[in-house]
Amino acid sequence: MSEQVDDTTFAITDPGEKNRAQHLWGDRLMIGIGNVVAWIFPVLMLGIVIQVVIRKMGFNQAWLDDAQWWMYGFAMLTGFGYAITTNSHVRVDIFHQHFSAQKAARIEVFALGWLLMPFLVLMIDIMCHYSWSSWVAGEGSDSPNGLHKLYLLKLSLPVLFLAAAIATWSALFRNLGILTRASVWKMVFAAFPASWFIAERAIYYVLWWLIHLTKPDIIPRKISREPLLEHSTSFGLTVLLVFVLIAFTLSSRRNKE
Repeated sequence: MSEQVDDTTFAITDPGEKNRAQHLWGDRLMIGIGNVVAWIFPVLMLGIVIQVVIRKMGFNQAWLDDAQWWMYGFAMLTGFGYAITTNSHVRVDIFHQHFSAQKAARIEVFALGWLLMPFLVLMIDIMCHYSWSSWVAGEGSDSPNGLHKLYLLKLSLPVLFLAAAIATWSALFRNLGILTRASVWKMVFAAFPASWFIAERAIYYVLWWLIHLTKPDIIPRKISREPLLEHSTSFGLTVLLVFVLIAFTLSSRRNKE
């Protein structure tokens, strides 16, 4: 009696190819970045092995230690955005996999738009100041024999967070499209906290530079205390609502046509 065995072939596929037909330009951008940065991991593994060997031989190269942390940090932050695009991030899949497409999309829209996007735009703003301070200070390694241009790594942080934000925006657009016809004004509301923050920051920096140029004698760190900047939050909300109204009007006209 012969036992019948199913001939199943297991193939390792590129997660970036999953649902590729639905990918937007932001998705393709993040996947392209991820595919290039993925080559850092073999280099990182080689660096770790070399470091272990030479350390056992009585030598220690501080620059190699720094290089490992640089590569690891750069690659892992890139992987953060890549996981958003490929839907491979860690979550409670035991529940999520049994949800209907509509219910899963509603959860994704709320999680991406109201929880993740505010964090990302906040980190972009913070990392811009953080990396600029590192650049101005010419920050280097704590070790005399380490890598002394640490600011190069820190300058990549706002760029990588921006890539993750673009990936999140694309994923948000795709999920919103399952629930309704996605449009600009709907996307603004789907990511309202982040949209408001972006508008507020834009107004804030415009006013900051306006004060800086019109009052050349003022100390830069005191500009933030100017009364005009205290209203940047309300100004940002006003500009955002006007933008939504214009976008809604244009969208309604296109739908009627």
